[in-house]
Order: sequence, then structure tokens, then C-alpha cells
Amino acid sequence: MTSDSRKNTDAGPLGFASHDHGACVTDALHAADTRCADEGLRFTPVRRKVLEILLQEHRALGAYAILDGLRDAGFGSQPPVAYRALDFLVQHGFAHKIERLNAFIACTQPSHTHAPVFMICRLCDTVAETQSAPGRGALSDAARATGFQIERTVVEAEGVCPSCADKPAP
Repeated sequence: MTSDSRKNTDAGPLGFASHDHGACVTDALHAADTRCADEGLRFTPVRRKVLEILLQEHRALGAYAILDGLRDAGFGSQPPVAYRALDFLVQHGFAHKIERLNAFIACTQPSHTHAPVFMICRLCDTVAETQSAPGRGALSDAARATGFQIERTVVEAEGVCPSCADKPAP
């Protein structure tokens, strides 16, 4: 997303930073509508609603939480409905699967190809997405040394987010 409400260059990864969340959701849905129209992708009402559900929080959501949201919105509540929509969103870069949580999160930068890094708070499950520098680092060096061509990496770091770190211990 290129809207100012989605930019987060100074405050750190979106998800841990304060921002106008209403504008964040609205801008992301508008950008997805526009991109799908421009690229001839079928952005069905169910796919749009799943993206909206993912955008509502900066936590990864499992398929059954998404199904609950779909049911509450009057859509089907069978698992294939959610999984087909999630497959579309991940395939086209509107969402990512968080492997550690077996859950999904809306992409903060769906307008371009990137190598995301996810920071997952072990206390509140908030997930922040930031970028790594593809083609750099120990993994890339090891791959080059063996002639291996990396096509996709998923980097997930677990720790404590700033909000949880600032809370007094129980």
C-alpha cells in the first residue's frame, strides 16, 4: 500500500506502531479492489470479506476464526469457503500464512514482491511484518555456495512486542 496511512517508515513495523487503523483498513481494501480490477482478478465478495477480517487486527487469524467472521457477515461457514479465499489472497500477495501459528495475516505491502519477516509476540499474538533484504545474509550465502536457488523464505521471529514489554509483570 502506498497511502500515507499505511506507510510506517519511522515508527517500526506496522502492527507494533500506532496508526490510523480505520484508514489503514479502508486504504488496503481500496488498493486490493483497484489491483484486482487492473489485473483482471476476481475479487469476489467472500475474498474481499476475508481480507477485511484479516485487516481488522494485526494478529494472525486461523481459518476457524475467519469462518466465524464470514458466518457473522452472512457468508457460508464451511471450511472450503475460507480456505479458497485464503488461497487466493496468499497467491496474489494480499495475505501471508504464518507457519508457526498455522494462521493468516493481511500483507502490509501487497503492491510489490518482497521477502517478509514476521515478528510474533508470544504473549498477545500480535504480528508485525517488516522486510528483509533478499539475497543477503547467511542463508543466501550458504545457498550460493551450494548452487541452491532460493525461491521463497519465511522468517518468523518470536518474542515480546513493545506493548507487552511495557506492561508490569504479574
